[in-house]
Amino acid sequence: MTEIHYKIVPHDGGWTYKLGDVFVETYATREDAVAAARVAAAEQQLGDETVPISWQDENGAWHEEVARGDDRPIADVEE
Repeated sequence: MTEIHYKIVPHDGGWTYKLGDVFVETYATREDAVAAARVAAAEQQLGDETVPISWQDENGAWHEEVARGDDRPIADVEE
């Protein structure tokens, strides 16, 4: 099973969490960023229906694929 790790880091005068090289919004406090990352990690693990998704890579190219609803990663927060 795939594992993903959200990391808490300083960002734009506040705190955020990131996955790989992708940052989310900036939070005023580290505690707010940790709480948001925990929510994201919990939601990432929820099974759902199989759906088509599109995503943009680091070069700006868009990709289309199918996300299986039963193939969820193990997600955690690295503080």
